[in-house]
Amino acid sequence: MQEYKVKLEVFEGPLDLLLYLIKRDEIDIHDIPIEHITKQYLDFMELFKMLDLDVAGEFVVMAANLIYIKSRSLLPASVQPPEEETDEEDPRWELVRQLLEYKKFKEAAGHLHQRELEREGVFPRVVEGPQEAERPLGEVSVFDLINAFNKILKRIEGKKEDLREIFEENFTVADKIDLILKMAAPGVALKFTELFTDAASRSEVVITFLALLELIRMKQLRCVQVEAFGEIELSRV
Repeated sequence: MQEYKVKLEVFEGPLDLLLYLIKRDEIDIHDIPIEHITKQYLDFMELFKMLDLDVAGEFVVMAANLIYIKSRSLLPASVQPPEEETDEEDPRWELVRQLLEYKKFKEAAGHLHQRELEREGVFPRVVEGPQEAERPLGEVSVFDLINAFNKILKRIEGKKEDLREIFEENFTVADKIDLILKMAAPGVALKFTELFTDAASRSEVVITFLALLELIRMKQLRCVQVEAFGEIELSRV
């Protein structure tokens, strides 16, 4: 489908992804709907695979853990495995504890980083919620980008007319890199969705997104969000 594959490391871990999904879907962290969160997590794993992103083994371990918790939650207490007998009847509790502890750690790290920036006289854009010490993609996480990409992908796949066969071989990542650089004129903010306005097939959407990731990796584009889960804007560095 594309000339080459873009390799972009996922700098955040599986707990980051779970916290992202919990915040995005407005889920109570103390009462996680395990079937829903497992499906959303596995959907992201499929997108990682499609885009050939380098993900740590911890992502696969967490996927297996979520599936295990989901399977346990479907079993009545009378048939729970003997080795799993504990004082806790809800198999989600250990996961909730991990998430709460990790969330506190991230908030503390973000607070320390903010104080460090203040001492250096640097005043970054202020957004609501805890901030990570540093995001390699700028102010937009890789999960934000993939979430936005997935919305575009679903929109294209929902079209009745399938032009995939016509456009399958017409685009390369290199072609799309050139096009994006022309669209993202210096000093002009380009909306993420504008990159896909004329996309006519799933193949073209994937190639365009891979080109965007490559430009971010090369630090030629910067991504920002004015508000959480809002429109992503791109600008030339």
